[in-house]
Amino acid sequence: MLGQQLAVLNVGTDGDIDAAFTALAHQRAGALLATGSSFISSRRDRLIALAARDAVPAIYQIRDFPAAGGLISYGASLSDAYHQVGAYAGRILKGAKPAELPVLQPTKFALVINLKTAKALGLDVPPTLLAIADEVIE
Repeated sequence: MLGQQLAVLNVGTDGDIDAAFTALAHQRAGALLATGSSFISSRRDRLIALAARDAVPAIYQIRDFPAAGGLISYGASLSDAYHQVGAYAGRILKGAKPAELPVLQPTKFALVINLKTAKALGLDVPPTLLAIADEVIE
């Protein structure tokens, strides 16, 4: 299709993160997608620093990453997810049986772009992308 290759690098330890960035450099990766997990979130500052050090554009799933200096995040709105959890808890407290409640999926997503990081990476963010972003950090 676009002539791009996908490399999946699983991390579960700090050593795995170092190995993953070594592999990214060896493979001359053009970008990084860091998917959400509590492990990834707990290593936020380290991942951002390594991506900046190696000049690897990275996209994350939660807003905390670009707010802390990462490039871009796109993912389910956490505030909306928390609202859904609260609504479910309220229904259960009123007597609803959890097994009978429908499974919900996110309906609101947020795109956050950090322009300072884009500039540091030498990237021009298209105006059309900026126009649809939920938040632009300058």
